[in-house]
Amino acid sequence: MKAAKAFAPAHVTGIFEICDATDDLRKKGSRGAGVCINQGVYTKVTLEKSSKNRMEIWVNRTRSSLAEVSETVAGLFLTETNARVNLKIEHMFQVPIGEGFGASGAGALSLALALNEALDLGLNRVESAQKAHIAEVLCKTGLGTVSAETSGGLEIRTKPGAPGIGKIEKIPISNDHLFVSLSLGCLSTKKALSSQKLRCLINKWGRKLLTRILSKPDLESFLTSSREFAERTGIIPRRIRKVLKETDASTIVCSMPIFGKGIFTILKKSDLEKIVRVFKKYGPMENIIVSKINFEGAKLIED
Repeated sequence: MKAAKAFAPAHVTGIFEICDATDDLRKKGSRGAGVCINQGVYTKVTLEKSSKNRMEIWVNRTRSSLAEVSETVAGLFLTETNARVNLKIEHMFQVPIGEGFGASGAGALSLALALNEALDLGLNRVESAQKAHIAEVLCKTGLGTVSAETSGGLEIRTKPGAPGIGKIEKIPISNDHLFVSLSLGCLSTKKALSSQKLRCLINKWGRKLLTRILSKPDLESFLTSSREFAERTGIIPRRIRKVLKETDASTIVCSMPIFGKGIFTILKKSDLEKIVRVFKKYGPMENIIVSKINFEGAKLIED
């Protein structure tokens, strides 16, 4: 029996542009900007030889039959070997699923790194991450998340594509900044990416605002451009609008995670109490995430 474990940080996108007009799955992706946080997804894989491939997937200690992305990632890796195995995949999510934290991508990426290790395939970190990216594209659950989560930090994806193909620049930010968010529900990435009207708005404003961030790559530019992106694309629901009105009054720039019904910001520790006080008026404390920025990206975990 062999086992391996990996971690991938969660990622919140503030702004993006869809770039999928190619048949090469590794080159499909997005340009955009977002931030990786220290909370994310831990994935453990355990396998033993078998007469045929069998797979079971667990999500937060509950067996799941609705793990399309994980099944796709596993399938991509199992085709690389002639071995037949009983495979157990255990995901532990520290962030909500479907609420704009790139949870699907983090699950796929951490699984890819762990599978490569357990199967002794000898792929490097980038090659493993490329398979996670392909799975996300095939399942229509993400375009640039895996690349961002491989890189870490507050990043700008300047060229679309999987890790090793797309290009990323970092926005300088100090270790004393904190990511803070309030989650209030789900938005379907798959449904949003299928709306032609929304795709047009995303690409129009994503392209314009990304140019602005690139001309002034700092935290203020990222936050204000992310907020304008959410406003211009019309994705802000009424419930979120109420919270934004109050955070604006407190002079803290906030925006929406793409795609999730929530609010996020990045600020100094000195402002933490003020923003948490506002968020607590609109949701329970367990829906508030406070995290440091993750600068390292996805990695294998030694037991």
